[in-house]
Amino acid sequence: MLNMAEGLDRLGALATSPIMARLGAAFAAAGFELAIVGGPVRDALLGRATNDLDLTTNARPDDILRLVKPLATATWDIGRAFGTIGAKIAGPSGTAEQVEITTYRADSYDGVTRKPTVEFGDSLDADLSRRDFTIGAMALRLPIPALVDPAGGVEDLVAGILRTPGDPDVSFGDDPLRMLRAARFAGQLGFTVAPETLEAMSRLRESIRIVSPERVQGELVKLLASSDPVRGVRILVDTGLMGEILPEVPALRLEIDEHHHHKDVYEHSLMVLQQAIDLEHERHPGASPDVTLRLAALLHDIGKPATRAFEPGGGVSFHHHDVKGARLARKRLQALRFDSDTIAAVTQLVEQHLRFFGYSEGAWTDSAVRRYVRDAGDQLERLHILTRADVTTRNAKKAGRLRRAYDDIERRIAELAEQEQLAAMRPALDGNRIQEILGIGPGREVGEAYRFLMEIRLDEGSIDEDAAEQRLRDWWAARG
Repeated sequence: MLNMAEGLDRLGALATSPIMARLGAAFAAAGFELAIVGGPVRDALLGRATNDLDLTTNARPDDILRLVKPLATATWDIGRAFGTIGAKIAGPSGTAEQVEITTYRADSYDGVTRKPTVEFGDSLDADLSRRDFTIGAMALRLPIPALVDPAGGVEDLVAGILRTPGDPDVSFGDDPLRMLRAARFAGQLGFTVAPETLEAMSRLRESIRIVSPERVQGELVKLLASSDPVRGVRILVDTGLMGEILPEVPALRLEIDEHHHHKDVYEHSLMVLQQAIDLEHERHPGASPDVTLRLAALLHDIGKPATRAFEPGGGVSFHHHDVKGARLARKRLQALRFDSDTIAAVTQLVEQHLRFFGYSEGAWTDSAVRRYVRDAGDQLERLHILTRADVTTRNAKKAGRLRRAYDDIERRIAELAEQEQLAAMRPALDGNRIQEILGIGPGREVGEAYRFLMEIRLDEGSIDEDAAEQRLRDWWAARG
């Protein structure tokens, strides 16, 4: 809840900090305006941490660079064509603050791409009017602090509302990525999107196609890393935007046949996502948001629509939806330009998310537990969380049984790991030693021999090198 008095105090402290005071004085002495703008103003009012500072001015890039150089330990002008100069401004006692200062903008858009025709402006109010949401369309003038809020951003902060400074059709038509930002800010701040803004997002959803996959991916990652991704996902699904960028998620809203009953897969998936986040916080307090885990939780059942089958007697089955879902996840994440490590991890988690449920029906042998660990590899901890989060039954007795079963498998993994160094799951002999013992060179037979020894490792646990050598020689002899 926004405390206005405290927020204004934080704004005052921000404006009068030594570094901001130095900058403000330098621009004022040269006859230029300068103001902190956008996110830093919003975050100061909300009491949120502010990292890099964005400022805006009526000075042109050459003038900005001339004014900041005497105050800076470093400058960069990679954004000069867009009116932006970056600098690290020196403060007292060796401190420094990274800032970006941009000339007022009055851009225009062609409606075909989201790249604007860069035009510099002369008015702070006009510059603010072209920003994405009212809560980011506020500025704090320097050096004498004065809040500039032409679109009513403070009122929207108090009300917890996201809306555009002007006509949302114009704003989203200029830059469709702003529609994804609406969902992301809703997840980050816990805000509600204004009805007229939601309606515009729905009307203009197809325009998101002009945005590059990399930028879409970036907003999805920020949404999933937010404090309440479920809120943002619902907004994207309800407006139809998710159908444009990640259509496998709204496809989870399967039509329920009156004669064939199964749980709502879409609602189940959102519940799994939330439970995975809760477990993530519980098991790893203070850690950064695990976007890979959250992606896997959201996508773990996307294979169900393609594998749904109605069974005699009113049942519904989804045979091999784990395998199908892994393929769909890989294809979609590749299309969104996710990195190969994330794609591999999410795909693996989706494919393996059902493995545990056989354990709940009867305790596994030590060999089966070893295989579970071996197959999970470095995704074991994420698989623990995802599998636990996948239990959404309202049957308390069943939920308790599954929880106790997973407690048991984690206990057994820990015990076996202590006994056998389970994380370093390798046979006693490596490929070079296999070749030496059998007198063969690199080739298919070495791989077969290695897999034979690995099966012994999984079935029987660790054996010493002498025993492994004898077993290998016996196996080789039996092959003739």
